[in-house]
Amino acid sequence: MGEPGRLQVTGYRFRVNVINLRVTLLLKENSNSMKSFIIFCVIAISATCYAGDSGYHVIKRLQLGGEGGWDYLTVDEAARRLYISRSTHVMVIDLETDKVVGDIPDTPGVHGIAVAPEFNRGYTSNGKSDSATIFDLKTLNVLGTVKTGVNPDAIIYDPASKKVFTFNGKSQDTTVIDAVSGKVVKTIPLGGKPEYSATDGKGKVYVNIEDTNEVVEIDSLNIRLSQRFSLDPCVEPTGMGLDAEHNRVFSGCHNKIMTILDTTAHKVIARTPIGEKVDGNGFDAATGLAFSANGDGTLTVVRESSPGKFEVVDNVATQRGSRTMAIDLKTHHIYLPGAQFEQPTAPVPAGAKQRPVMVKGSFEVLVVGK
Repeated sequence: MGEPGRLQVTGYRFRVNVINLRVTLLLKENSNSMKSFIIFCVIAISATCYAGDSGYHVIKRLQLGGEGGWDYLTVDEAARRLYISRSTHVMVIDLETDKVVGDIPDTPGVHGIAVAPEFNRGYTSNGKSDSATIFDLKTLNVLGTVKTGVNPDAIIYDPASKKVFTFNGKSQDTTVIDAVSGKVVKTIPLGGKPEYSATDGKGKVYVNIEDTNEVVEIDSLNIRLSQRFSLDPCVEPTGMGLDAEHNRVFSGCHNKIMTILDTTAHKVIARTPIGEKVDGNGFDAATGLAFSANGDGTLTVVRESSPGKFEVVDNVATQRGSRTMAIDLKTHHIYLPGAQFEQPTAPVPAGAKQRPVMVKGSFEVLVVGK
């Protein structure tokens, strides 16, 4: 990292001493407007340029704007595209140019996107219409819709079975769709509210069950639920990463831990601390790192330090509200959506929940890399 107080131009990194910039003296010597500007600059520097022990930091921000909130996002590595759910439509980004190249409309309450490159098909889970939209990966034209269970959330394509699975929150089941015909072949009860999922590509699909604190394994070739695993001491697992080679599931839990489940040993073998309000997790097999996107504005980076032992190597500063993520396994970049939000104009009554209002045009995607 170099000496404290010295800027490293090549890596675009700063030591914490540089970020301080003698802020106290500057604030004393300047007007209120200048103070605000200084604070803004310090926050921007610390969030964008500082790299911790892992070397990961925010390397750029894609200013995309557009309407709608967001949930999951998906990388199509072969086509070099990023799909982002935006409440009623899906935004499509070219990963080589960082530009918007298309949009998939009429996906009410869209949560997730799955891609099946071998069939040139994409699928969205539309939570408000209890349906999945099928679209052409090249043209982005809508090819049709298929009815699912109630409130489909996560969605995944499993290449081993050539099936698409939507995980339906309110009906607590999964709708299994034939990726070629677009027809429903089966509905499997899950015994709880499903959250995010992952496939090992060999015939096993895993999904977090949020209200029972479990992971369920689905035999995708025989289209049946095959096993249940307790995630104790995890509470409300949401995001998921999967190390398919070593049969390990990384689940982000709302009690601020990541559990590492060994599906061969049938138990949680380790846990690490993470930030608050996690909603997205991932695993990069090439680097051996697991990630947790936390709504408190951090990205927790975890590695296996010795056989069966895991440790946090970094908590990368991102942006408050950036709680979902996707990994580009070609570049090893992590993409996290975010935005600015308006401050409440009136006090919020005790016990009441108020959804923050996004500043118009402020939607962006943070790109984390080295």
